[in-house]
Amino acid sequence: MRIASGRKAFVEPLRLGERLKEIRLANQWTLEEVSQRTGLARSTLSKIENDQISPTFTAVQKLINGLAIDLPQLLSPPKPQTQTLGRRDLTRSGEGQHHPTPTYEHELLSCQLAQKRMIPFKTIVRARHFEEFSEWVRHDGEEFLMVLEGKILMYTEYYEPLPLESGDSIYFDSAMGHALVSVSEEDAVVLSVCTRGDTV
Repeated sequence: MRIASGRKAFVEPLRLGERLKEIRLANQWTLEEVSQRTGLARSTLSKIENDQISPTFTAVQKLINGLAIDLPQLLSPPKPQTQTLGRRDLTRSGEGQHHPTPTYEHELLSCQLAQKRMIPFKTIVRARHFEEFSEWVRHDGEEFLMVLEGKILMYTEYYEPLPLESGDSIYFDSAMGHALVSVSEEDAVVLSVCTRGDTV
């Protein structure tokens, strides 16, 4: 009896051969060592790993017992391969790229890295009244904002103005019109992180 009469609906979607190889390599076992542990021929194991044959029910039992794993472990989908690039980009205090506007003074951070998934920037909120904005600020994606210093009033086109002070944070859809004004004695300072592709 094979491991399912309709093996296309059972073995192939689970990529059992790839999963077996993943378990073997994670334990730094050679095919010969797995053969000794399970009693399955090295050639049989190689064919299973390369999806050249579908293991019988008996072979699956030998794999489970010989590798000291349970059936769900063997049938779990292989983990996606990831590559750590080890990238980093240091921005010393005050050394970001400054972009002043009539209402904000932006300092773009981590400017050396290309193809970033996020755009971090620090902003001094110069505006004191909502009327200073000629139109809503909006851009594609999502944004995380935290108040570092002072207090702000956050205006959005779908909600009532929201007061935020030092330590408060908010996550929002940045395609929604928004605008910040300082309501503290000194200009407020906020840290924002936008998804890649956004403009500020």
